[in-house]
Order: sequence, then C-alpha cells, then structure tokens
Amino acid sequence: MHRIAPGLALLLLLGACAGPVADRAFEGIATQTERQIGQRPVWIRSEADEQAVRAALDRLLAKPISADDAVQIALLNNRRLQSRLSELGIGAADLTASWRPANPGIGFSRLHRSGEVEIERSFSIDALSLLALPLRAGIEARQFERTKLQTAGEILTLAAQTKRAWYEAVAAEQTARYIETMRESASVQAELAKRMYQAGNWGMLDYAREQLFYADATARLARSRVSATAAREKLARLMGLWGDDLRFTLPERLPVLPAKPREARNIEAETIAGRLDVKQAQAELEAVRKAYGLTNALRFVNVLETGFVRKSEEGRSDKVGYEIRLEVPIFDFGDAKATKAEQTWRQAVNRLTDTAVDARSAARETWLTYRTAHDLALHYQTEILPLRQKIGEEMALRYNGMLVSVFDLLADAREQIAEVTAALEAQRDFWLADTDLTFVTLAATRTGS
Repeated sequence: MHRIAPGLALLLLLGACAGPVADRAFEGIATQTERQIGQRPVWIRSEADEQAVRAALDRLLAKPISADDAVQIALLNNRRLQSRLSELGIGAADLTASWRPANPGIGFSRLHRSGEVEIERSFSIDALSLLALPLRAGIEARQFERTKLQTAGEILTLAAQTKRAWYEAVAAEQTARYIETMRESASVQAELAKRMYQAGNWGMLDYAREQLFYADATARLARSRVSATAAREKLARLMGLWGDDLRFTLPERLPVLPAKPREARNIEAETIAGRLDVKQAQAELEAVRKAYGLTNALRFVNVLETGFVRKSEEGRSDKVGYEIRLEVPIFDFGDAKATKAEQTWRQAVNRLTDTAVDARSAARETWLTYRTAHDLALHYQTEILPLRQKIGEEMALRYNGMLVSVFDLLADAREQIAEVTAALEAQRDFWLADTDLTFVTLAATRTGS
C-alpha cells in the first residue's frame, strides 16, 4: 500500500494540472485559423467575453460589412459554433479522467457468534486500471485530437459558408436593384403606350406588348426581391444576428474581378497535406490501431483486482495478507472482441482511403470550376456587356430616326435584361468558386448545403 500511494499522488497531480487543456486546445485552433484565413474565432465563456463580442459586433455593423467582416462576425457570434466549442471542454474532461484510475474500494465486515466477534477490513484497487492507464490515456488523447480537428473543421466550414452567403446576398441585392430600374423604365413606357393608344396613335397590338413588358418586369422584380431577402436571411443566420442587428448594410456591388486568375499549383498535394477531414481520418485510424492493440492484449482478462486484506478475530492476533480475483474465461474467450477490433481497424483504413480519394477529386473539380468561372465572368465583362451597350445605343438612335419599330426596341430591352443578369450571375459564381478554392485545401466545407 505504501508503494502505491506515491503513484496515486502523482496521478492526482497530473489530473489537477489538466484543467487548462481545453484553453490550450482552443488557443491552438484559433491561432491556426487566423493563420489560414486571417480571422480569429472567440470562445464565449464569461460575461466579459460577451461584452467584448458585443463591442466588436457594434464596431463591425456600424458600416457596410465586407466579406471578411461577415466571416469575423460569424466566428464571434454564431451560437452553433459556440455549442461546438463546448465539445473541447467535454473532450478535455474525458482526457483528464483517462489519467485517473478507478477509485479504490474499502471493505469492512463484523460477524459475531456465541460471544465471539470477527472483524474484517480490506482495501482494494483495480490493478488492471493502473496497468492499462498509459494505454487508455493515449487512446483518449487521440480522441481529443480528433475532437480538435472536428472543431477546427467546423470553424472553417462556417467561414466558407458565410463568405459564400455574403457574395450571394450582395449579388442578389445588386440584381434586384437593376431589375427595379428596368421596371421603372418599363412603367414609363407602359404609361406612354397607354396614352398613345387612348389617343388613337397606337394599335391594340403595340399597346398590349408594352403592357406585357411592364408586367413581366414587375414579376421579375418580385422574384428578385424574394431571392435577395432569402440570401440576406441566410447570411444573417450564419452571422447569428437578430433584432436590431438585422439592419446591417452590404456594399452595393460585388468586388471587381481580378485581372488574372490564381496561378496553377499542385492542388492535390496541398489538399492531402492540409485537409482537416483527411487528418481526422488519420487520427481515427491511429486511435483504432491503439485500441486494437489494447483489446488484443487484454482479450482474456476482463476484470483483475488486487488489494490489501486485514482480518481480525477476537482473542487472536490479526491475519494479514492479500487476495486476487481473476475472471476465468469459460464462457467468453474474447474472440468476438478481437474480431470486432480487427474489422474496426479495416473500416478505418478504408475510410481514410475514401476520404483521400474524395479530397483529391474535389480539389481537381474546384480548380476547374474556378478557372472556368473566371474566364466566363471576364468574357461577360470584356466582350458581351460592351457589345450589348453598343447595340443598345445603336437601337436607340435608329428608333429616334424611325428606322426600327417599337417591337425591335422592346425585344432589345428584354435581351439586355437577360444578359446583364447573366453577367452578374457569372461575377457572383466566380467569387463563389474563389471561396471554394480557398477552403478546398483546408476542410470539407460542404458549402453547397
């Protein structure tokens, strides 16, 4: 017993020092996130943290928020992320507990017969838990590493989804404003057509076509406003905003296209080296490997206890000794446990391979999508829209010179709406693809969800 006591004291000391484990884990994740995307998450755990976050939100929401501002707000204020960060605390508690053996047991019995009294005292501790302590602690440490990777992945996923939502919201509002301008123009034309029809200068066909163009523009505007509202609400949800904070403003236009796309690089290698889902699958495989070794080593021993026994009988000297209890494998030989461990190991190997294959494929697809989106958006900007502007100017001149009919002018106006809207969508799609390319080498973001 005297030999065991120092070891127990050491283990208790190690457990007592494990309190800041979650703090250190979060600090590492926050630093890594800031290095990767330039934004730092905050774990709210006190009233002071709440006040600091509120002050930061007020500062960011006081002006039109940029894409980076939106990401920072989400990392500060998204409550689902805060819930996920609590997993670090839970994992740290499990890791701390893994360094502590099972509590010792103390037994006491008193028997009497015909005036004779027999007293038995015992102290026992699960020796198996002491022997397996380093192995179990190692397994729990790897589980905690997996929790940290999952948490880091959640942070990056939220950042990617928020950035995409920002581009979608800005593009939707920009499109709605353009269609509103076109509707105002169509309204003026429709009113003019009505007066000309009433004056007898226009026929029913001309009048009906003008009214149809105005009605179609009105329907387009309604749909665009719904889309803009939905996109804005999605962004607000990701940023965790409600109440007065929903009055946030966005820029009126999407950012301009970069003059050149990103340079080609070994996107597959970067993805395998940096993707958190690949690292998580690797950590799971290592944890299963350790667990498999532990299960195999102890397959015939389920419970092993040893301890100190002292037995007293009235009128006689105390009997001192020890006892050992060993479970005999008569019914359960542990073969099922070993088979399960082996198949779990194989499952983890296949899961890692599948994750790596998916990551490589996603990297190739994302790079192709990015380059195509850049080329297409640039094509609209440098070719289609300038040509459309020239055609519009020429149609206006010919209409004023009575060289084309009003039907030709209306048809041109409809084509202009479609092409400008398509150009805005192409510009939006480029920035979405740019976001996906940024995060594809970091985490499986599932941004399309």
